[in-house]
Amino acid sequence: MKNSILYIALSLLFFSCANGQSKQDLAFAKLPAVKPGQAVATFGSGCFWASTEAMSELKGVDKAISGYAGGNTNHPTYEEVCSETTHHAEVVQVYYDPSVISYEKLVEAFFNAHNPTELNYQGPDEGESYRSIAFYRTPEEKAILQAMIKKIDASKKYDGKIVTQVVPFTVFYPAENYHQGYFKLHTDRGYIQSVSLPKVLNMRKAMYAWLKPEFQKK
Repeated sequence: MKNSILYIALSLLFFSCANGQSKQDLAFAKLPAVKPGQAVATFGSGCFWASTEAMSELKGVDKAISGYAGGNTNHPTYEEVCSETTHHAEVVQVYYDPSVISYEKLVEAFFNAHNPTELNYQGPDEGESYRSIAFYRTPEEKAILQAMIKKIDASKKYDGKIVTQVVPFTVFYPAENYHQGYFKLHTDRGYIQSVSLPKVLNMRKAMYAWLKPEFQKK
């Protein structure tokens, strides 16, 4: 559960936004078809507004979709996930070209776009839905995730140990349409500036050589 002041503020923001949304905005986004040669990866690193933007800026990434995974409720709504009763995390599903960017590089970007030592929270966002979680689809992906965690822990980059959950992928539910591309559409909002943007900037700095050209100029 978020701390009371932030929860009230964000709740008011959410409801004020929701009240102005069309039925199409509140409808669930449609999953894109996987193109020939494409691969798919799924990560949760706190609020999906930041993680979706971070992943979408990488070379070889065709689409990054905000959604929910890791829980036990079918087709959850944003309100249900925020209630912390579904056990889902806010996640990003990445559709990418492995001939341009590897799964290992996506994992590197994932770990540079949030603090993986924060258990069930990210910065001011508190709750299981904001946990650090990475889903693998093959034994090779699981090994890459475990190796990266071991490497970062050994580097002593953080005071604490990484608490990222490494779990097999089961199902991804796309979030509502108005969450898709939220970072780009609302760059002037306080939450984006104070919480989301620092995560994206950290990823840009760490993964500069892997950014699409338009983001290398920022």
